[in-house]
Amino acid sequence: MTTPLVTIHWLKEHRENKNLILLDASQEYDEGNTIKGAVHFDIKNTFSNTKSPYPNTFPSEKQFEEECRKLGITRDSQIVVFDSKGIFTSPRVWWMFTVMGHKTVAVLDGGLPAWNEAGFESLEVHQPKDTTTSFKAHKNEAAIYHFEQIVDNCNSQEYQLIDARSQGRFNGTAPEPRAHLQSGHIKNALNLPYTQVLSNGYYKPKEELEKLFKNLYIDKRSIIFSCGSGITACIILLAFTLVSDQESYVYDGSWTEWAERNKLYTQV
Repeated sequence: MTTPLVTIHWLKEHRENKNLILLDASQEYDEGNTIKGAVHFDIKNTFSNTKSPYPNTFPSEKQFEEECRKLGITRDSQIVVFDSKGIFTSPRVWWMFTVMGHKTVAVLDGGLPAWNEAGFESLEVHQPKDTTTSFKAHKNEAAIYHFEQIVDNCNSQEYQLIDARSQGRFNGTAPEPRAHLQSGHIKNALNLPYTQVLSNGYYKPKEELEKLFKNLYIDKRSIIFSCGSGITACIILLAFTLVSDQESYVYDGSWTEWAERNKLYTQV
């Protein structure tokens, strides 16, 4: 596995790999509608720091290790992540594993809808039940950006910030899903709605992705990706990874934390 994105045909071809682990990262997980042999990777309740005041906060090394072992993941596992929307939560899981030092992980392009449409229901994969596996996390703290660093960057402009939310939310003309928060954007941020890098649940071709990022007039500075709560930022981070080797990071708290800590509340 040498790419962060694999096709349903690649998955079907490699279904006999005993180290293959399929993770269903769907937010609305349905065990009756998933790829056979997959296990649920629950971002919200299991693979987040639920004590954080902000949603989807990155977990500790210990928590990540313990929960991965419960899923039968080992250091030798080749992980393929998918979700029920085609591409939505799966890039977040891919990013989390890369931050934790596990490199053999990829997103299934097109996700569960593509798999079902192709009629590949009968995939058999190795699904170990051993919860004392050898999985070990090595968290790269530098890959995750925090509020104070974003505040500093508003002045230093050391990094470029790209926001994956819709144009309306970015411009402050459409409401946030968290109704008590104002919409808008962080100073000097650029906007690339995550929907623009996708087409019918798949990533757009490389040439189209290159054009999208070129039109943002990105320079050689490293990039921090942001969104509402750290999920869709990973969609455009993966898109960028497909076309560039430029350093990139995620602001984990994203607009939810930024608006909360800056007291950007809507008028009651």
